[in-house]
Amino acid sequence: MKKHLVQILLILVLGSTFFSACNSKRSTDEKAQLEAEQQYKIAVCDWMILKRQKLGVFERTHEIGADGIELDMGGLGNRPTWDNKMLNPVERKIFLDKLKEFDLEFSSVAMSGFYSQSFPTRDGVERLLDDCINTMNLIGVKVAFLPLGVEGDLIKYPERRSAVVERLKMAGKKAEAAGVIIGIETSLDAKGEIELLEEIDSPAIKIYYNFQNPLEAGRDLYSELKLLGKDRICQIHCTDTDGVWLENNKRLDMNKVKQTLDEMQWSGWLVIERSRDASMVRNVVGNYGANTKYLKAVFQ
Repeated sequence: MKKHLVQILLILVLGSTFFSACNSKRSTDEKAQLEAEQQYKIAVCDWMILKRQKLGVFERTHEIGADGIELDMGGLGNRPTWDNKMLNPVERKIFLDKLKEFDLEFSSVAMSGFYSQSFPTRDGVERLLDDCINTMNLIGVKVAFLPLGVEGDLIKYPERRSAVVERLKMAGKKAEAAGVIIGIETSLDAKGEIELLEEIDSPAIKIYYNFQNPLEAGRDLYSELKLLGKDRICQIHCTDTDGVWLENNKRLDMNKVKQTLDEMQWSGWLVIERSRDASMVRNVVGNYGANTKYLKAVFQ
């Protein structure tokens, strides 16, 4: 009798373990399937939420509710290269551990220093690109954001085009060899960007589209998205200039944006850069939390 009881208990224990393992596997599989099916993810720029390469970026991003972080390469100024902690193996491990702890991702890295620095003329650009690409490989990121900025504005300074193209050809070769993408933000319209990409002629140079640019210039961003097509756009800064939150922006129809991107079969990261409420521009969590919540309601 005792022997039979032991056998029954053993069967119950093994059965419980088996079902627990099955449920655990099913839960993991369901999560993986959900992530695979997620067409759009939402990120914030670390420098815009006042946490450029600071450990507090993870808790703040979690509080905001975003899925990921666009990590800036760090300050530039007159330095020979970026003020970048990620090349330090100790600092890098701390950041990657925190990323995992808060269940976040790095959507991309950003060379935001080129908003004001001159990409076509600055000395040492090759090293800056090398350090950026090296950082991408070290932290497992596939897209870098490169704004051509004020000094690389090809509408204001068309005479700088050959220098810009030459440097982007060089950047493209480096990115191709590393298996990464460099996304450029320009002042050109979609037709002009297509012509620029054709001149650069590198599969590793794509457009990092910013909604603010066509909106400020009075262009039709929906038509521009379609003209560029899904294969030329690597990532999107999915915001307008500061003034009002995205949900209150009368010149930007986000549902139409989603419909356009859906029809293009585009997928990827939508990164929140601006669209802060001008009456509370310093309220980081309030502004970026509201915009994140709105984008998730529309896109997820």
